Amino acid sequence: MGTNKDIQMAHAEKFIVLQFKKNRGNIVPGEMRQASNAVSAEKIAAAMASRVVGVAAYAVMVDEETGDMASPRLIAQHGETADIAA
Repeated sequence: MGTNKDIQMAHAEKFIVLQFKKNRGNIVPGEMRQASNAVSAEKIAAAMASRVVGVAAYAVMVDEETGDMASPRLIAQHGETADIAA
């Protein structure tokens, strides 16, 4: 019997803070910052809230080989944001 090791991808949970901006009347993602944990992500988002149209903190699963992000989970949100999972 073979092992699942070869087909199992290395994923890690990361925390990001994503700014949102207006572009031609639409709310679009802007600059992204990484945070060390969920509490830090919430604090960064709260600190940015007064300076941007919107900001949100997420926990995401990152494929460590490709850098692809998946399964965003909203932690905190301020102002106008867009659904990044769409």
